[in-house]
This record gives sequence, C-alpha cells and structure tokens, in this order.
Amino acid sequence: MKFKEHWVAYLFLSPWVLFFLVFLIYPFFLSFQNSFLDINVLNPENTRFVGLGNWITVVSDGKFWLSLFNVLFNQVIFITLSFVVALLAALMLNEIEFMASLFRTILFVPVITSITVAMIIFDFLVSPVGPIQENLLGIGMLDAPVFWKFEQWLPMPMIALFSAWKWFGVQMIIFLGGIASINKSLYEAADLDGASWWRKVTKITLPMIKPQIVFVLTINIINGLQMFVEVFMNFDLQGGPYSSALTPVLHLYQTGFEQMKMGEASTIGLLLAVIIFVLTTLQMKITTKGD
Repeated sequence: MKFKEHWVAYLFLSPWVLFFLVFLIYPFFLSFQNSFLDINVLNPENTRFVGLGNWITVVSDGKFWLSLFNVLFNQVIFITLSFVVALLAALMLNEIEFMASLFRTILFVPVITSITVAMIIFDFLVSPVGPIQENLLGIGMLDAPVFWKFEQWLPMPMIALFSAWKWFGVQMIIFLGGIASINKSLYEAADLDGASWWRKVTKITLPMIKPQIVFVLTINIINGLQMFVEVFMNFDLQGGPYSSALTPVLHLYQTGFEQMKMGEASTIGLLLAVIIFVLTTLQMKITTKGD
C-alpha cells in the first residue's frame, strides 16, 4: 500500500539509487575482492589468490605511511588556515551592508576558477621570480629565492596554502548561512547587557553555528585525505624530491596504473577508506561532545 502511495517518489529516487549501487557499492565490493588477489591488468589470466598478502605488503610499506604523514601534515595546516580565514570573512561580511554582495562574489571567485588555472596563477605568484618572493627579497625577509618544490618540508605547507586560498570561499558561504539563521533577538539581548563584539561571537555565534562547523571539518577531512590533483600538477608520481609531496591517492595511482598491481592498489584504497572513517568518526565525536 505504501509503495503504491509513494511510487512517484521512488521513481525519482531510482536514478540516484542506481548510481549509488553501480558506481559506489559495486566498486567497493569489487575492490574488497581484488584486495585478496594478485592482479596484473596486462595479464589478467594470471590472476591468483594471495589471501592477506596485499594487506601485509601495504601495511609494511613505508611509502604508504610516508604518504599518509604527508597528507595529514598538509591537512593540519589547510584545515586550520581555511577555517580561520573563512570564519573571519563570514563574520566580516555579516557586519557590513555596503556592497556586501560584491565582496562575497570577489572572495568566492577562487572556488569557481578552474583548479588548473588557479594552480598556474599560484605557482607564478610564489615562484622564485614571482612578485611575492621578489618583494620579500626587496625588504630583506629572504636572503635568496626559495625553490619550494625541491625542499623537503615546504611542498605540503605550500599546497595547503594554495588549497586554503582556493576553497575557503565554500566554507565562508556555509558559515554565512549559519550566521544568517541565528535569531537576531539573541544579539539584541546581548547588546542590552553591554556585551562586546568578541563576547557575542564566542558566546552566541560560534555555539549557534556548531552544526556548520562540524560539517565543514568533516568534509575537509574526507576531501583532504583524498588529495590528488594539486600534487599531481606539480610533482611526479613519486611525490617530488624526498617523496615529500606523496599522498595516499598518488601512491595508489602509481601502484595501480604504473606498476599494474591492481590488487595492491585496491588494498591501499580500502585502507585509506578505513583511516578516513576512523578520523571522521573521532572528529565528529570530539566536536559534538556534550550535544
């Protein structure tokens, strides 16, 4: 009876359900199956069962853990920087009325810019002959130009800086939506009590937009640990000198499509999914504690 009453809703849901089953659920189980097999795409007839061999290889692979450390190092900087900038921008735009729409548009432009174009612009700005380093040399903050792509510890912070500039606009809009939904009478009552701007932000704004904060942090962790394009555009599949820009997805791509070890690549993907799940769960439990 219920199906007959809601068949139209099920009809409209069916394309998404089909997409979910074909492109998410089926690949997941296929990857799980492949993680127990030794598969070479050039010689699929030689596929053989290896049990936990792929899992043991990946877990004992130093490059995998190095790639995980690199991306976590990157994400600590990116999440902190983008969160602070996006929140400050949202608070600023919430306070101004004159040309607020124009400022929102300008700050959102990096988001809608092609990542390839954005990376080319960023690469020029921070290059040894770019305007930023030239100005720093001019005022004496640098003794010599810095070739950040060839340093051991600079690639990930620089990519984090680029990602924060590229994507903070999305977080800003989410925070703005959350701030706009807050009951204005709370601020009026705070004004009557003589509360300062900072006290209103810490005692009213931040607690009231906690759902938006949790959402932004969760999405950042999920997307950040899957980072690929930003690194692939600047470095080879090894992650550059010292493998300092190697990420788990780059390592997965290298294993699966360069070394043709699809079973091992599937294992890397599943292990990364487990790590993302664990970190996301911990983050949500910490940020929603007491709710």
